[in-house]
Amino acid sequence: MDQLSERARSWNPPEGWRRILAIDAHAAGEPLRVVLDGFPDPGGSTVLERRRIARARHDDLRRALMWEPRGHADMYGCLVGPPTTDEASFSVLFTHNEGFSTMCGHGIIGVVTVLGECGLLPGAGDVAAAGQGGRLGPTIGIDTPAGLVRARAERSGARVRSVSFRNVPSFAARLDARVAVPGIGDVRYDLGYGGAFYAYVDAADFGLSLLPDETPALVDLGRRIKEAVQQAARPVHPADPDLGFVYGTIFVGPAHGPGAHSRNVCVFADGEVDRSPTGTGVSGRLALHHARGELALGETIEIESILGTRFSGVAVEETRVGPHAAIVPEVSGQAWITGRNELFIAPDDPLADGFLLR
Repeated sequence: MDQLSERARSWNPPEGWRRILAIDAHAAGEPLRVVLDGFPDPGGSTVLERRRIARARHDDLRRALMWEPRGHADMYGCLVGPPTTDEASFSVLFTHNEGFSTMCGHGIIGVVTVLGECGLLPGAGDVAAAGQGGRLGPTIGIDTPAGLVRARAERSGARVRSVSFRNVPSFAARLDARVAVPGIGDVRYDLGYGGAFYAYVDAADFGLSLLPDETPALVDLGRRIKEAVQQAARPVHPADPDLGFVYGTIFVGPAHGPGAHSRNVCVFADGEVDRSPTGTGVSGRLALHHARGELALGETIEIESILGTRFSGVAVEETRVGPHAAIVPEVSGQAWITGRNELFIAPDDPLADGFLLR
């Protein structure tokens, strides 16, 4: 077995095969494939421009990394690139089964954990003392398509124990709106923005408890509601039209565990189910609750996922986004590295660009 292991480690693919280096992780259960090498740099002066170029020129490679046989219908990824602003140390492009997202909270928690534990996080040696034997790292600026995000890692030795990030300003775009959904009827929803727009609905309206065995029903309902809201009243973001689309549906219900505020289940992209509480979704929830007078500045709440894992969130300060009253949310959570991959794509593979069977 030792000889077989050594041969496997020393084997190299034939010349002409594409090689991609990635570290896989999960944040509160949601997968994240952090691509560190092998994906072409799309270029562009902003991350939104990099996103547009990547969609136009490299979508085949995005599919190859997210779809089968290297991924699956619920895979999620992160491409690490150079910063596009003076305040950031690096930039990120987030990928999923449908394309490239505008912001991802579990992705920020995951990529900071991966870079921190691999010794790649800028300023990792410059830490200040924190409670409970941990060390709180410096604030790291990260350029995302939605804007600049600031994150900090709490470390214990070589491990990153948790990550907190201050997201882009988040706001309530609509409260108590209604939309006719084919096959369902009239649905009440709130539209919140936390780096992406989500339609938030009450799980009780559909007789759902937000448990794993309800996943097929959640996917079906989530897709229908998202499409209905998008078609009936496509959202507009004041900063850039590329941010103006409904990314997913978030079902909200009572918490199942002690001490949690509530439970989130997000169905996004092409029917992906977020295993985490959804960092951008928690940001939008904070904005909605603050807009209703249900959440004070500085008040922390914990939101469960479909698995019972948790992110905490707090509205740090008030601000504005165009005509919208907004907040700056801070979200915290944990991630774990699950593997180191060197992925190969043979030029003669008829399924090189990936496929999905769901």
